[in-house]
Amino acid sequence: MQGCGKSTIFQILAQGKAPAPASGPRRQEANVISVKVPDSRLDKLSSMFNPEKTTYAVVEFVDVPALVRGRGQDVVLAPLRTVDVLIHVLRTFEDESVPHPEGGIDPERDRRDLNYELMLADIGSIEKRMERLEKDLKKSGKTPVLLKEQSYLERAKAWLESEKPLREMPVDEEERKLVKGFAFLSEKPMIEVQNIGEDQLARLTETQAQQNLAANTDQTIVCGKLEAEMAELPPEELLTFLADYKLTESGAARLIRTTYRLLGLISFFTVGEEECRAWTIASGTNAQRAAGAIHTDLQDHFIRAEVCHYDDFVKHGSHQALKEKGLLRLEGKDYIVKDGDIMEIRHSG
Repeated sequence: MQGCGKSTIFQILAQGKAPAPASGPRRQEANVISVKVPDSRLDKLSSMFNPEKTTYAVVEFVDVPALVRGRGQDVVLAPLRTVDVLIHVLRTFEDESVPHPEGGIDPERDRRDLNYELMLADIGSIEKRMERLEKDLKKSGKTPVLLKEQSYLERAKAWLESEKPLREMPVDEEERKLVKGFAFLSEKPMIEVQNIGEDQLARLTETQAQQNLAANTDQTIVCGKLEAEMAELPPEELLTFLADYKLTESGAARLIRTTYRLLGLISFFTVGEEECRAWTIASGTNAQRAAGAIHTDLQDHFIRAEVCHYDDFVKHGSHQALKEKGLLRLEGKDYIVKDGDIMEIRHSG
């Protein structure tokens, strides 16, 4: 919703390098940025190898126009259909200079309103799809695939009409594959970002309660005003600034890593004097497909992966030491890569 600080947090993620958002009721375009995923493990590896280049994993963020109650939302919601995770900024800060068009600060109402708009859009999509499906059933007969889709759509519509988003609806693996092509908005995982004021900073040092979170939902706390000040500081001054507030990292870094996790992504590393690099793969990826993240030739001509874990490498200091302790392993193509693995691919190409 307008006035929540959404675009401010987007600019913080972009370190002030995102194009200035257009303003006014006709604003329709979305801004897109690529952001490095902070990773203290890669920082450590880089300090050990002193490579010519250090390459971090990246996540793309999209800033879309705010929803305005009473106006058509199709244009605003359209860009969201192509993303994998939604981030909802909820305003909890008080600031008379930043009016809240909904009348008063009420994050629970704003959460409910956004879910309502997403669910309403999904009901419309389902009804249109069911109309086409009825024609397909009459034309092609009641094939198992069409019946499966019909069953899912009927269940999804009933679920939405009970005022629950699709991300909370249990689905089996077959239905999950079916859902992927529909791009339902309320089915997408959601991160709720509570944008607090400087008078609420004590909340940043509290353990963020994760109880009562709905399925496929995560949350974090950010002070947009404080983060904007941090974004202008050089790295050495930033550490001092964080320490003054008894913080170990910025809210922006926490949000980026939360997004990476909710996307179901992990990182493995390749290391050396030329480059230390974090490679992005989906959790559960095997070694051969992980090799493809580096280059398709490595996947096609994969033989073995030489693997150790970051924790072991840092503890013992070198591949040679790991080999002597039996902690440097040769794994086949079906090995499931773990977050923090350091790999070297052996191939026949």
